Amino acid sequence: MKTLYFDCFAGASGDMILSALVAAGVEPETFKQQLSLLGVSGYTVNFEVVDRSGISATYARVTTAHEHTHRHLSDILKIISDSQLSDAVKDRAGKIFSRLAEAEAKVHNTSIEQVHFHEVGALDAIVDVVGAAICFELLGIERFVSSALHVGSGTVDMDHGRFPVPPPAVAELLKGVPFYSTDIAGELLTPTGAAIISTVCNEYGPIPPMTLERTGYGAGTRQYENFPNALRVLIGETTAASAIVAERLWMIETNMDDISPQILGHVMERAFDLGALDCYFTSVQMKKNRPGVLLSILSRAEQRPALTDLLFSETTTLGIRAYEIERRALERKIVAVETQYGLIDVKVAQLNGHVVKAMPEYEQCREAARRANVPLRLVEEAAQAALVNTEY
Repeated sequence: MKTLYFDCFAGASGDMILSALVAAGVEPETFKQQLSLLGVSGYTVNFEVVDRSGISATYARVTTAHEHTHRHLSDILKIISDSQLSDAVKDRAGKIFSRLAEAEAKVHNTSIEQVHFHEVGALDAIVDVVGAAICFELLGIERFVSSALHVGSGTVDMDHGRFPVPPPAVAELLKGVPFYSTDIAGELLTPTGAAIISTVCNEYGPIPPMTLERTGYGAGTRQYENFPNALRVLIGETTAASAIVAERLWMIETNMDDISPQILGHVMERAFDLGALDCYFTSVQMKKNRPGVLLSILSRAEQRPALTDLLFSETTTLGIRAYEIERRALERKIVAVETQYGLIDVKVAQLNGHVVKAMPEYEQCREAARRANVPLRLVEEAAQAALVNTEY
């Protein structure tokens, strides 16, 4: 798999990402030709080679005409949708801006539709986001991985006052993403940079085993003594074996010996409604020889508060344990296959380039079996057989 690794030792911004991708092999004139398909004017993009603490890095100088209007998300999505860019570029750029809007709406306690972007909605940010999406396609990136993100330290001046680093919108975008702060002063991670990386990446950690093909350094604006303010990207091939997804998740647990089975069933349903990845019960022997139940919920960091509140409000527990764990899982894809019973989705998992598991979606198979008045196993077998003759 063609893999891109974001090495964010100096954080990231939209123009640093764009610069690093050009430094890693995107031909500037090809990029500019693709960007012209966006169908907007009033900007220029030029790439310069600069020095950052002895490292040669590329700097994207985006110049725009002064704008007097603030754009809403719908305005930006319309610009992208009406362009002549590829569908893949449109989809990725739209998702990045939508994620930005969600963060801004949460911070300002308003709806996504009412958010109007200031710096984020400016033309240079549109160029950075759409430009990054174009570069991802030109480089043929299939997998995105990032290091923990360096956010910097201190405070940053914004329209509404002075805020600590990371500022509110960046902090919202970093939910579920590993990050850290050091004594390097200033805002190293911008909202645009955080939105791009957190949208395309679902893996964070050390550099995965890869056959390295190219590197690129994208320069930040500020210069520090003995600290290269640059984003490094590494691009290479990873094998299917190294494409196992590693995630940091939370296990939430509590023991109870005085709860109704009906309540337990209700809690499990509510847990899944709130985004739990798994929920299960284990019989345990508690103090005073009382039989009890261990209730365990697996969740991502952002769902943990709501699931904790659920246990306190719906169960008899007075205390809850929570600890972070690592889950490693095979990458999966959904393949739709045509059978004599209709279209069935099959979840396919691979290891070392080989399919190791293929599971037809149960609910679809059950409904198809009911409609055709045949045993469920016949529909499942038909889906498995159809998968053999399907390209994916």
